[in-house]
Amino acid sequence: MDLRHFRNIDGLELTLEAPRLLVIGSNGQGKSNLLEAVELLTSLRSHRCSVDRDLIAHGQPASRLSALTGEGDSLQLHLRRSGGRQALRNGKVLERQLDLIGPLRCVGFSALDLDLVRGEPALRRQWLDRVVLQLEPVYGALLSRYGRLLRQRSQLLRRGLGAGVQQELLDAFDEQMALVGARLHRRRQRALWRLEPLAVAWQQRIGGAAEPLRLDYLSGTVADASDEEGPWREALADQLRRQRPQEERLGQCQVGPHRDEVGLLLGGQPARRYGSAGQQRTLVLALKLGELDLVNQVVGQPPLLLLDDVLAELDPGRQQLLLEAVGEGHQCLVSATHLEAFSSGWQAQGQVVELRRGALVG
Repeated sequence: MDLRHFRNIDGLELTLEAPRLLVIGSNGQGKSNLLEAVELLTSLRSHRCSVDRDLIAHGQPASRLSALTGEGDSLQLHLRRSGGRQALRNGKVLERQLDLIGPLRCVGFSALDLDLVRGEPALRRQWLDRVVLQLEPVYGALLSRYGRLLRQRSQLLRRGLGAGVQQELLDAFDEQMALVGARLHRRRQRALWRLEPLAVAWQQRIGGAAEPLRLDYLSGTVADASDEEGPWREALADQLRRQRPQEERLGQCQVGPHRDEVGLLLGGQPARRYGSAGQQRTLVLALKLGELDLVNQVVGQPPLLLLDDVLAELDPGRQQLLLEAVGEGHQCLVSATHLEAFSSGWQAQGQVVELRRGALVG
């Protein structure tokens, strides 16, 4: 891996020599930045930032992320302050950046994910979107397209053009919103259906006789649960049509995937309100380990696991369960402030690097 001008990392070259990379360093030294760069190369997204210019080192016009996979694929992602991104695979510029996804996939778990239960619905939507993106890279294009349609339609609602023109334009937008929204709904629901039994199994293993876990897909479109696109599309189109007078008054869209929620329940009760801090941490851990299993099942190869400063947030029992669950089947990149966070077995089987001010020490 080679990083240039990425956040506080001016230049870093690193070869992974073991299944486990243990990244050690004090807070603010660049550990999370290193793992974030891996996440960007594997998914084109960061859970920490949505604006590319914030990822580029201060005073630099661009940043470059490069990696060579075990199968010999060369991956590069250029982030530029002007001109947008550029993705290259084996030296060739990709017309579709999504084609960079595939040679590597990852599942990330950071301290920010511990807010998944307690946080706002948008956090759970973003988490579910990252799950789907690992299973179907084309999902990223659907998300971007829906986001554009939603912004343009909301602007149209607020502008209040002449009645005839406004209604004609809204009809056209609603047709596209229904089509793209249905595809998002269907993929989100299907991913959650697949993930639930895996997460439930991990919840039982980690939590013992704790309350049973249930995952509910609470759609922003009222529709019967279906794995077919047609019913979703018809339901969304109908509700957009019926909600139009209200939406014109409010100036915003009231139905669709942007209103989705994921229900996380323990013993039939919302974990957000009734789960203890320990139960909530166990639930998030079960979700992440279930996600790891799901990507492995669907893609056919184990994804990278990125653990960013989460060990300090877990009690010793959950730490050990997490480290044991990773086993030897997944290549794992883990950050921590001290090497003592890892068992002697992990230390013996891992490659240890130290970061200081964005550079490798030694």
